[in-house]
Amino acid sequence: MLGWAATFFVIAIVAALLGFTGIAGSAIEIAKILFFIFLILSIVIFIFGKRRSV
Repeated sequence: MLGWAATFFVIAIVAALLGFTGIAGSAIEIAKILFFIFLILSIVIFIFGKRRSV
């Protein structure tokens, strides 16, 4: 998931450099959403992984 977020971030940077601001804005929003989903899932897995080990 973090890889997809990085991919969309790179797409946004390239699109912004080429002047495609609409595409860049959409790509950066998708990247932000994927990054926050990644963070939430990582925290949840970390918490529940600790509980099962104990």
